[in-house]
Amino acid sequence: MTEGALTPPTRCGFVALIGAPNVGKSTLLNALVGSKVTIVSHKVQTTRSLIRGIAIEGAAQLVFVDTPGIFRPKRRLDRAMVTSAWSGAHDADLVGVLIDARKGIDEEAEAILTKLAGLRRPALLVINKVDLVEKTALLALARAANARSTFAATFMISALNGDGVGDVKAWLAHHVAPGPWLYPADQISDAPMRSLAAEITREKLYARLHQELPYQSTVETETWTERPDGSVRIEQTIYVERESQRKIVLGKGGQTIKAIGTDARRELAAVIEAPVHLSLFVKVREGWGDDPERYRQMGLEFHKE
Repeated sequence: MTEGALTPPTRCGFVALIGAPNVGKSTLLNALVGSKVTIVSHKVQTTRSLIRGIAIEGAAQLVFVDTPGIFRPKRRLDRAMVTSAWSGAHDADLVGVLIDARKGIDEEAEAILTKLAGLRRPALLVINKVDLVEKTALLALARAANARSTFAATFMISALNGDGVGDVKAWLAHHVAPGPWLYPADQISDAPMRSLAAEITREKLYARLHQELPYQSTVETETWTERPDGSVRIEQTIYVERESQRKIVLGKGGQTIKAIGTDARRELAAVIEAPVHLSLFVKVREGWGDDPERYRQMGLEFHKE
């Protein structure tokens, strides 16, 4: 920069990513941030609370909120997750609405597009997984979505391979308001490492047992000890609702829990950038889905029946 040149003013804003389960919100968030800040799973409703990822684009700091998937709730936990998703959208400065290019405007997408009218926040349409659909179908989908709601911009991306993600990031950086950054330049998430560690193990749990295990199972980091040799000792408990589920997680001769621990330890070491000693325990906590304290720990509102 030449002497006397002006530094561009900083900009900052909150961006909520909303959509039906499995449209790719978590994958997009990780791609926008450039690092893993939230779990990715083929199992629906794995994102439970509002997870923030932080990205820098030029002079702008973008604070992304990865919300739970919006779907028709059936149980108390479902209702808490959907309420959390919409509250994240209402609190944000900008809203990115994701639609799965393969599913198009199905019942869940239609409901989200209808409810957008009451949001009163600038929204951009993000059609994801475009590499799996013919171009003519994509253009028709974009027209149909824009006919149902007002969008400031439309983007076609593949969050998985990164196509179009840079364009979304650049647009958002230009449209957030001028203002000071809220986080240090090198911070990529406001989630404590203990919470992120629990989320990583929960992802590995679902990856191994997505067919056999209900998504009500949860993981809590009980202890986190930094040792003199630079390694980290982590103890976590996997909570399930029934003894039959505990046996599934353990596996024959403890092989399943061992494999989950190996997968989680490898990724935790990469994230923390230090050797990790991980111990996993499995306990039955009956009715945890009706315990207000568990909801508070996950940052969700407890809905009384």
